[in-house]
Formats: sequence, C-alpha cells, structure tokens
Amino acid sequence: MIRFLQGKKKKMGGCFSDLEGGKEGIGGAQAMPTDFNAPNNSAGAGPNDAVDLFYRSRSQLPLFTQLELSLVGSNLRDRDITSKSDPMAVVSLKKSDGRLEELGRTEVILNTLNPTWISKITVTYQFEIVQPLIFHLYDVDTQYHHIPVKMLNLKDQDFLGESSCVLSEIVTKQSRSLTLNLHNKYGPGGSRNLGTLTVLAEETISSRSVVDVAFRCTNLDNKDLFSKSDPFLRISRILESGDSVPICKTEVIDNNLNPIWKPLSLSMQQFGSKDNPLIIECFDFNSNGNHVLIGKLQKSLVQLEKLYQERTGVNFVLPSSNSGHEKVLKGQLFVDRFYEKEQFSFLDYISSGFELNFMVAVDFTASNRNPRQPDSLHYIDPTGRLNSYQRAIIEVGEVIQFYDSDKRFPAWGFGGRKPDGTVSHCFNLSGNETEFEVGGIEGIMTAYASALRNVSLSGPTLFGQVVDRAAQIAGQSLSYHENKYYILLIITDGVLSDLQETKNALVKASDLPLSVLIVGVGDADFSQMEILDADNGNRLESSTGRMATRDIVQFVPMREVQRGEVSVVQALLEELPGQFLSYVRSRDIKPCNLHGAHTSLSNS
Repeated sequence: MIRFLQGKKKKMGGCFSDLEGGKEGIGGAQAMPTDFNAPNNSAGAGPNDAVDLFYRSRSQLPLFTQLELSLVGSNLRDRDITSKSDPMAVVSLKKSDGRLEELGRTEVILNTLNPTWISKITVTYQFEIVQPLIFHLYDVDTQYHHIPVKMLNLKDQDFLGESSCVLSEIVTKQSRSLTLNLHNKYGPGGSRNLGTLTVLAEETISSRSVVDVAFRCTNLDNKDLFSKSDPFLRISRILESGDSVPICKTEVIDNNLNPIWKPLSLSMQQFGSKDNPLIIECFDFNSNGNHVLIGKLQKSLVQLEKLYQERTGVNFVLPSSNSGHEKVLKGQLFVDRFYEKEQFSFLDYISSGFELNFMVAVDFTASNRNPRQPDSLHYIDPTGRLNSYQRAIIEVGEVIQFYDSDKRFPAWGFGGRKPDGTVSHCFNLSGNETEFEVGGIEGIMTAYASALRNVSLSGPTLFGQVVDRAAQIAGQSLSYHENKYYILLIITDGVLSDLQETKNALVKASDLPLSVLIVGVGDADFSQMEILDADNGNRLESSTGRMATRDIVQFVPMREVQRGEVSVVQALLEELPGQFLSYVRSRDIKPCNLHGAHTSLSNS
C-alpha cells in the first residue's frame, strides 16, 4: 500500500530501507494472495496494465516495446559519517520541452557504496523517438526511511550524482548494457569521481507462466560470533553475456541455521526460461550492509523441480580464494514446493469484461469547519479552484469511470445532520432517500455541492456504516454472478470514533470484491489509518477474533501526495490491480472469453 508511515520504521511501499524493512523479501511475488508481507507489486499487477488500457482506448500510444532497466552502482559517494550511504536511484525521461517525467524509483539499500538494486524501472522504447534518460542517485537520510519512496521529496535527500544517456545507446549495445560516469548537478566537468552507474535493458516477456517455489535450508555454517546466522537467499538470473542480474531475495530469518522461507512466485519475466541457469546465494544479514556469503549454487528451474520431485537437497559451495577450487559445504538447499501455473494479469480480466465500480463517501463532520468560510476544507471557491474533497473525487473518479459501463455511482455522506435534524453516518448525497446513485463524476460533484447547502456538519467520524453499505452492494453482485469489483473512496479529515466497528466491517468485507481507498485531507493525525491498512503484516481482527482474509484498505494522505509530487491517481493505479488480483486469484476466478477480449483489444 502507499501510505504515510509514522513512528516505527516499516517497509517502503515494496521498497525497503530501514532495518526491519531491509529484512523483508523483494522482487519475487509471494505465492499466497493472502500473504500480508507481500511487496506491493507482488501480485504481478504493475501500474502499466491499467494505464496502458486507458490510453490505448484513446489511440494515444504508438507501437512500442516495453523494457525493464536494471541498475548497479559502483564506488558511490559516501555522504554518511558513521556508516555508508543508503542509496536510491531515480530514473526520468527528458521530454522535448525539457521537462523531466519520472519513470520510477528503486528501493533504498542500506549502507553500501556498491548497490545492486532489485527493483526494475519500466520504460517504453519507441524506435522513432529520441528518448533521453536522466539518472539521479540520492542518499536517503534515516529520518525519511519510514516514508514510501514514491512520496519522498528529493530535495530533502543528499545528492550522490547524476548521469544521462539516450535509451537507444543502451539497446544498440550487444550486451544491452551501458556504464555511465556519475557527475555533479553542473555537468561532467571537474575531476571529482562520483562513481559509475551500469544500466541493463531487457525486453519484457509476454507470458502467463508462473512458478511457485518454497525453499528451506539445513545445517548452514554459522557466521556470527555470539548468536546464529540470520540467513536470506538472493536469486539472480545469468545473462547470455555471462553476467547476472538479481531477480528477488527472500526475507531474513533471524538466528536460524535451518531456515524455512515464505514461498516465492517467479514469473517468466524474472527467470527467462525453465532451462535458464539461476544463481542462488545464501547470505548472513548484517545491518551495516556487509552481508556475509554463507554459500552459493547454480540451478535452473528444471533442476529445482527435480529436487522437489526427488525430495533431495543440494549442497552449497564456497569459492576458495587460494586454490581456485570450490569448497563443498555441509549446508543444503531443499525445495519444499514447486508448482507451475498460468497466472492472468489485471489487463486480462479487465479486457475480458470485468468492471470496476466506483463508490464515494464524504466526511461531513464539524472538524472540516464552516463550508462558507475560506479556511474550511469544504469551502467551494467561486473562482473554480478545487478543494481537497473535489480534487480527490475528480482525480480518482475520472480514472475509475473508464472501467464502469453505466457510469452510475453510489455517493454517500457521513457525520452530517440532515434537514430533518437527524445525524446520519450514511446518507445519500443526492438528497433523495430512495436514490443512492448519481450519474457520472459531474453527478457526484453536483450532489456534493448540494449536500453542503442542505446538510449541517456534525459528527463523530464513523466509517462502519458506509463500509457495511458498500459491502452489501458488493455482496449482492455475487448473487447475480456479475463480473464486478468495487472501489469505495472514503475522503475524511478526522480521527475515527468507531475504530473497532470499522475493523469489524472491513474484516467482513475482506471476502468480497471490494477495495477501500481512504484519502486523508487536512492536517489531522492519521496514525489510526495505519491500523486499518495492514501493510505492516498485522491482519485486521474483528471483535469476535475473526481475521481478515486479505488486505483491502489503502490509505493516501493528501498532504504527502502533494509533498511527494505523486497524484492520488498514481497511488490508486499502482496499488489497485494487486488488490483486484488477490481477490480473483484466491478464488480461482478466470477471465471470461479471454481470446475474444484479446482480439478486441488489439483492434482498439
């Protein structure tokens, strides 16, 4: 999830920098859709499927090739005093007017001047266009380690160096790899060496083949003096050039010489082919970044499958610096699970007829202040400038309405006093007691403005009733066997007064085709939303002890969105496909009329 994290340092939107986050797995999708430690894109969704379909329908994309960029830094500048830099790379495309369009950011790697980032940057290669790429490297300060990388204000980070090239310079190399010298912001002049950045470009592979694999080890060598090793696995794919590129790493298992890791899900894009050799390295994690190699081995997926079938292990080896021979170790790697399957993408479902249905609930509590005063979060500016509520409705709604055929949206308010004097925590914005839907985004905006004139702000802030109402609609769609998935947008400025009731409603709704996007406006303390957003691995629990089957909540604070220069739309499109896929995959729901859908898409 994309969230604003306070207090304890946690993982950064699938990219990690703090100590706890640095021990999490990266790059390989977790096998089970209900795994709450899965990185954000682990469901194989990626933001590009949704964006791609949106633009293709408008014929705004020429023929192109999708590429993935892998980045490796060397001899970077050290900006820390007591440790080494914690580097992150940002890749941008320079437009014809000179503006920079950010393509993506890597994870933050702890304490290293020679980072090999696992996160890949996706870029669309167009033969007929010159595409200048700009690479900026930063040392992310410890105080920002708790903020998702996409929301980091780069001006607050220590600059490590930059470089640039044209994309065609990379793809025309036989190795599709290019090493660039890093320089300061004023150009390559000057004698100071800021290190190098190597960029590898690989064409994305269109395949639905996915392999679920689970590893464990026995009798690993102990590399620690006063405790046992903290092992993790790093898996790399060997390229035709003989070089290797990391594709994922497992989580760290503390103080254990016989670790059992969570299952991984490796896509064809990651492993290339089942015969392609993979390097599997086992390291002892150290917080200073100097992870100690316990052992390594080389196996293809075909060979790993054989290990699984025969229930046998394979010994790690350790290269000897003196003799040049490899030392065979006592420690062994076992494959406890190996399952090859066909896994459909978000685009497969959407293009085959699945719909996303938009619902909105607006906070009418008194903490928003008098709507007639300019300092109110509900103030409607006569000059046409949008308030935060209007912005969230328009930015999210304009995207989701594209995936909804009838474009009629349920719209509610909560925490307001209706004209009859009763306080309601789920009332129709339209003012019509029998009609909860409005037509289009304009209909929501009109109903919102009308409600501000007819409903008095009151309170308290309660989510439970609107979540229950949205869940009721989502549940009814199952009765009619409709291929629909629902997105409830809750826009709020306050602290919840019914936290447990809301948790109860969300746990109940976790079995339904529903996601809840919460946008926080204003300067309130939104730390409660961390509890609702199960990004820290703690699944929501109801008052009866029932656990949520999956995480359906995303929290986006408007102030962090604005500070980090990422829109609410970006936050939604990057996360929603993964939640959608966690639902359909956990229920083994297949796209309908898939062949016909692909035909119609190719003709769009």
